[in-house]
Amino acid sequence: MPRDGRIVRERLQRAAYELFAERGFDPTTTEQIASKAGVTERTFFRHFPDKREVLFASEDELRQRIAVSLSGVPTDVQPMLALQDAFHGVVPLIERSRPTAELLAPIIAATPSLLEREHAKAASLVVLVSAELVQRGVEERTAVLCARVGMDVFSTAIRRWVPGSSNLHQDLDETFEELASMMSPTGSTRRTAK
Repeated sequence: MPRDGRIVRERLQRAAYELFAERGFDPTTTEQIASKAGVTERTFFRHFPDKREVLFASEDELRQRIAVSLSGVPTDVQPMLALQDAFHGVVPLIERSRPTAELLAPIIAATPSLLEREHAKAASLVVLVSAELVQRGVEERTAVLCARVGMDVFSTAIRRWVPGSSNLHQDLDETFEELASMMSPTGSTRRTAK
């Protein structure tokens, strides 16, 4: 049995992904995952609180990368531009995680409890980003709005990105530019309340 915690964790994740893809999420047990990884079920629970968290193990790294990237942007940069700059710092993580994300997407989409967890993850990222913006001196209401819109723009860029035929950095910039052009006064279809 391997002793290196990182190796064990990776083996458990790989075993879980394979079993979830073969059998589905709900029918797969933690005992089966541990057995396939060559460890005990007790070892599984040393690394993950439950089988659902195997699918969201990279969330902490994503949160940390966003916070670090945003803290590296000068505080005088407008909030949405600061987010755009910060998200460029997250691109390498997204690029590295793409194969796993593509494997897990249908599993998550087919399981209501995992979809709920995915939505909770997205909401927690908005809270994180808005708190980071407030620390930068952005008024709270504005920070929440920018965080929600910014995270949606980032998610849209990731969904549009086609590895091998497009560049995520470029897709990210184009998606932010598209938002900006929709909001520009020259392209405005803004109505006033009557």
